Amino acid sequence: MGLVAEFDIHCEHLPAVDAAASVPPATMVLELQFNHGNRPVFLLTVTGGSRDEIEAAIAGADDLTDCTLVGRAGDTRRYQTLPVYSLEEQLGPYLDDLSGLKALATADAIIERIEVTPDGWTQTGWFADRETFDEFRTFWQRNSGFRLRRLTRDGTPEPPGDGLTDRQDEALRTAYELGYFDIPRGASLEDVAAELDISASSVSERLRRAQTRLVEETVAPTWPPLLD
Repeated sequence: MGLVAEFDIHCEHLPAVDAAASVPPATMVLELQFNHGNRPVFLLTVTGGSRDEIEAAIAGADDLTDCTLVGRAGDTRRYQTLPVYSLEEQLGPYLDDLSGLKALATADAIIERIEVTPDGWTQTGWFADRETFDEFRTFWQRNSGFRLRRLTRDGTPEPPGDGLTDRQDEALRTAYELGYFDIPRGASLEDVAAELDISASSVSERLRRAQTRLVEETVAPTWPPLLD
């Protein structure tokens, strides 16, 4: 039976990381279109943040070029952009084991989600067995940094929300219980922050990331992009 894993790769040299670091309030999810050779087209789904700041961050990134807005829905925008370098060219100077990186491309695994963070990627994927997962884990442990968030057996569909971190789940539940999502609103962001004993900006970020994840699991797979 296979495995489903979610993990952080701490490597600031990964594609689009510079862009994500320039707009930390936004959530940026990367899809790689591998049918375009060794420099796959990138699709970036960005939720939150200022449109001008997001597009300036993408345009200013040294590893991205030819950015085009292809669709939007609310505060979520989808961009198509091209990588300046192949993955080997971009990471080669910083990895001790470039052949190991190439081997991962042919492993029995499917990476279905990549969230770009200010210091690397958070990946969620399916792995044929523990040995295959260990190839990914040991490679990134040797070459950069790795932190496992979640590891489960496949075979049982997960209900929406299982991909949330514990802190995101706690923030979402607390906000709901206090009436933050009521109409009219029964609690402020500051009320939720006080209950969790963290800053209002931290609550805002956790709620935004949690809501983005829920939309991606339930709504996003079925919605057509709206032309700008």
